[in-house]
Amino acid sequence: MPLPEVILWQLLRGGKVHGLRFRRQHPVGPFVLDFYCAERKLAIEVDGRAHDNTERVGQDERRTMWLNNQGIRVIRFMASDILDPEALEAVAVSIRETAAPSTGFAGPPPPPRGGGSGGSP
Repeated sequence: MPLPEVILWQLLRGGKVHGLRFRRQHPVGPFVLDFYCAERKLAIEVDGRAHDNTERVGQDERRTMWLNNQGIRVIRFMASDILDPEALEAVAVSIRETAAPSTGFAGPPPPPRGGGSGGSP
């Protein structure tokens, strides 16, 4: 495993992000995801320099679209950001925010105070 993935795995493993279980090198369809959380349907990809060229960017976009169509959210980080201790904190925050439990829909708002019929007094 490349060093940026090793560092990110230390951040993810053992339920350190909201108690969630992440898997390494998880196969989904024709792809192998760097990291995957089944509970949140969240994929985390680490992109190195090879992902900078135009052809690879297009491949990454098609891959992300395919995964999104399967209901999987994808977040990507540059390997250089994971290797930078200051940027790594921003990566960690982004992962925590993305993996946070959804608050969901709480239902319609309560009726207005004072009767709530909407008619004239």
